[in-house]
Amino acid sequence: MLQQVNGHGSGSAAHSGESLREDLQELLGGEVPPQQLNDLTKVNPVTLETVLRCLQARYMADTFYTNAGCTLVAMNPFKPVPQLYSPELMREYHAASQPQTLKPHIFTVGEQTYRNVKSLIEPVNQSVVVSGESGAGKTWTSRCLMKFYAVVAASPTSWESHKVAERIEQRILNSNPVMEAFGNACTLRNSNSSRFGKFIQLQLNGAQQMTGAAVQTYLLEKTRVACQAPSERNFHIFYQIYKGAHAEERVRWHLPEGAAFSWLPHPERTLEGSVGTSALLLGLPEDHLLETLQIRTIRAGRGQQVFQKPCSQAECNTRRDCLAKLVYARLFDWLVSVINSSICAAPDSWTTFIGLLDVYGFESFPSNSLEQLCINYANEKLQQHFVAHYLRAQQEEYAVEGLEWSFVSYQDNQPCLDLIEGSPVSICSLINEECRLNRPSSAAQLQTRIESALTGHPRLGRDRLSPEPSFIVLHYAGPVRYRTVGLVEKNKDPVPPELTRLLQQSQDPLLKVLFPADPEDKSQEEPSGQNRAPVLTVVSKFKASLEQLLQVLHGTTPHYIRCIKPNSQAQAQIFHREEVLSQLEACGLVETIHISAAGFPIRVSHRNFMERYQLLRRLRPAITPSPHGPCPDGGRSECPPCTEPATLQGLLQEILHALPAPLHCGRTKVFMTDSTLELLERGRAQVLEQCARRIQRGWRRHRCRTQARRRRAAVLIQAAVRSWLTRKHVQQLHAAATVIKRAWREWRIRMAFLASEELDGVEEKHSPHAPCSPGSSPLPPAQTRLQGAITHLWPLGLALANAAVGVHGFQRKLVVFACLQLPVGSPRSCAVQTAQEQAGVLSIRALPQGSIRFHCRKSPLRYADTCPGPSPDSVTGFNQILLERHRPGHV
Repeated sequence: MLQQVNGHGSGSAAHSGESLREDLQELLGGEVPPQQLNDLTKVNPVTLETVLRCLQARYMADTFYTNAGCTLVAMNPFKPVPQLYSPELMREYHAASQPQTLKPHIFTVGEQTYRNVKSLIEPVNQSVVVSGESGAGKTWTSRCLMKFYAVVAASPTSWESHKVAERIEQRILNSNPVMEAFGNACTLRNSNSSRFGKFIQLQLNGAQQMTGAAVQTYLLEKTRVACQAPSERNFHIFYQIYKGAHAEERVRWHLPEGAAFSWLPHPERTLEGSVGTSALLLGLPEDHLLETLQIRTIRAGRGQQVFQKPCSQAECNTRRDCLAKLVYARLFDWLVSVINSSICAAPDSWTTFIGLLDVYGFESFPSNSLEQLCINYANEKLQQHFVAHYLRAQQEEYAVEGLEWSFVSYQDNQPCLDLIEGSPVSICSLINEECRLNRPSSAAQLQTRIESALTGHPRLGRDRLSPEPSFIVLHYAGPVRYRTVGLVEKNKDPVPPELTRLLQQSQDPLLKVLFPADPEDKSQEEPSGQNRAPVLTVVSKFKASLEQLLQVLHGTTPHYIRCIKPNSQAQAQIFHREEVLSQLEACGLVETIHISAAGFPIRVSHRNFMERYQLLRRLRPAITPSPHGPCPDGGRSECPPCTEPATLQGLLQEILHALPAPLHCGRTKVFMTDSTLELLERGRAQVLEQCARRIQRGWRRHRCRTQARRRRAAVLIQAAVRSWLTRKHVQQLHAAATVIKRAWREWRIRMAFLASEELDGVEEKHSPHAPCSPGSSPLPPAQTRLQGAITHLWPLGLALANAAVGVHGFQRKLVVFACLQLPVGSPRSCAVQTAQEQAGVLSIRALPQGSIRFHCRKSPLRYADTCPGPSPDSVTGFNQILLERHRPGHV
C-alpha cells in the first residue's frame, strides 16, 4: 500500500482497504492532469497501473508520444494525423534551441541524434532502435525518421547538396513500398507485418550532410512462400501481381481470372498440375525440371559412385518448396543490392552515419516454429543490449565510481539467452547437432533431448497437456510454446546442388543474374556418409548476422523508441488496457522509468567537464582565492583542467555556486541529471553571452573612438579648407575693394580738380572788374561760408533741383538751408547773382545715363558785389537754388 501520494498520507486505517486504482485516481486527479505529463518519470509512484493510466489519458487526448526517461514511447494512432509529421513541424524541431523543451516526438529523437553527430562527441555514430510488437507502428516510425533526416541533413545554402539529399530521400522512400511488398505479409496481429529485419544506414559527410544510404536485411521469413499459418497470408507481392496485372500480363504470366494457387491459401494442387507453367516461367525444360524435383542424386562409397534415388511425394514437395524459397530469397537479396547501388555513397565521401534498426517485434502465436524462435531470440538480444546500456551499466558504473546508489531491481534476461544460445548446451546447439547427424529427425526425440539436456533450467518449461511435441521458453516478454515438428528441417534449409545447377541453366535474363554460372564451381552431387560437409544452418547464419548487428550497435550511441499497439483491431480511440499492459511488461518500461528517474543519465569525464564548464566561474563574484579556488584574476583566466577528485570537487563547488543543482563527482566522471545539465548549459550560455557582450562593447568602443578620431580629422580638414577658401575670398574682396576705392578716389580727385579749376577760371576771368585793391579788407564770414558751400556742395543742389516734384515753398528752402548750412539771418547779406550771359557760361547739368555724370563748364558763380544780376530765365541748377534763396521779397 502506498504511504504517500502527492504529499497526502494514505497509510492510515481509513485507507487500508482501498485498492491501488482508487489511490491512482486520487493521484491523477491532482493538480497536473495525466495527459499533460510529458515524461512518465514524473508519475508518482511509478507502477504499471499509473503508467498505464497516464498513457491512456494521453492517447485519448490525441497525444501519441511520451517520454519515459531515456526512451520514447510511441502509441499507434491508427488514423491519419498529417499535421503531426508536416515539414513545418520538422523545421520547428530542427530550429529549436532546446528540442527537449518541446512536446515529445520522434523528431526530438531525430534532432538529438543529428546534433550528437555534429558535436563529434565519441561515439559519433548514432543508432535508433525501433522496437515493439507487430503492428505497433515500427515501419511508419522508421519512415518518418528517414523523412526528417532527409529534410534536416541538407545544406540550406548549397543547391547541389539539397538535390542530393532530396534524391536519396526520394529513393529511400520509393524503395520502402518495394521492400514491403516483397518482405511484408498479413499475420494474425498485423495486416502489414514485416517478415524481415532491416538496418538502414544514413551516411553523412564531414559537414553533416546526407550523401548516401545503405540497407542491410536480416532473416527473411522465406518459408512463408511455401507455408503459411492458418488465417495468415503469403507476401504482399503475390496478391498485388494477381490483382493488378492487366490482360496482356495475365496471359504472359499465366494468371487466368478466378484461378486458385496452392501457395496462395489454401487449395490443394498436385506437382504435375503446375510444373509446366513453372518451367515456362523459369525458362527451363519441363522434363529437366521434373526430373530434378523427383530424382535425388547421391554420391557414395570410396569411388564416389553416383546413385539416383526416386523421391517420395513428401520429398518432392520439400524440393519444390526449396526451389521456390531459393528463388525468392535470391530475388529479395537482388532487390536490396539494386536499392543499395542507387543510394549508397562512395566510401571516401562519408565519415559518420545514423542507423535505423527496424526489427520484428516479439511474437507469440498459437503455433510457433523456428521463425518465431529466431525472432524472439533477436528481441532477447536487443533487450539485453538495452538493459546493458541503460540499466545494468548505469548501476554498475555508480558502484565503481563510488556513488551512493539505491539499486533498482530489474529483469535480467541473461538466463533466457543462456538457454537459447549458451555453451556448451543450449536449444540452438541441440538443434544444430540434430542437423549434423546423418539420421532422420523425430519431433518427439528432439523434445526429449532438449528436456533431458536442459533439465532444471529456470527458463525452460513444459506443457504436458500439449497433444504435439513442444517445449516452452520463458522469455522476458512472456512464455512461448514452440513446436518441434519440422524444426530440424527448417534449420537445415537444404538446397540440393542439382537445383542450383538447374537454375544456372535458365534462359530467363533475371535468373541468369540471380544464379550466375561459375566455371570454377566444383560442387558435386550431394555427398553422404563421412564425406558430408558441415552444415551451415539457419540458426547459425542468423546468429552470425545478429552478432554483427550488435557490434555495430555497440559502436554507436543508441536511442530507443518503444512502439505500443493500443488494440489489436487497429481502430482509433480504442485503448485495451490488458494488451497495452502486456506490452509494457514485455519491453521492461517500468524498470526503465524507475532507473531513469532515480539515476543520473548524464555522465561526463572530469577533463571534458572542466573544459566545457570551467568558464562558469565567471558567474561567481571574485573572492579571496583558496587552494581549490579560482585564479587570482577572479576566474577570468583559464586554468588547466584538473583530474584529481578532491581538487575537482572544490572547483565544482565554485562552478555551481550560482547554480545549485544535484551533481555528483565520481572517481573519473561527473554524474548529473537532465535538469542539472540544463542549468549548466543555461549558465554557460549566460557566460558566453556576457563575453559576447564584452566583445561587442569593446568593438563598439573601438569603433566609436575610431569614428571620433576620423570625425575630428574631418573637422580639421574641413576647417582648414574653409579657412583657405575664406582667406582666398577675402583676398579677392579686398583686391576688388582696393580697385573700387582707387577708382573712387581717382574720380573724386578728378571731380574736385575739375570743380576747383572751373571756379578758378571764372575768378580769373572776372578779376579785372573787381574794384578791390590789394590792400582791401577780407570778405565777411557769411560770404566766406557761402563761397565754401557753393564750392563743395553744388552737386547736392543740382540733385535737389532735379528731384521729383513734391517739396515746394518753405520746406524746400529749409532743406536747402540745412544742406548748405547757410545763416538764417538777413537774407540780403549774401546776394547771389549769376552772370551767365556776361561771362559766357552756358550751364551746369546732369545727364542720367547709366551713372550720374557731371558736365561742367566754367561756373557762373560770382559774389553779389562783383557779378551783375542775371536774368531769371537763364539760371539753372544750383544757381537757381541760390537765386531763389536771395530773391527779393523771399521770406
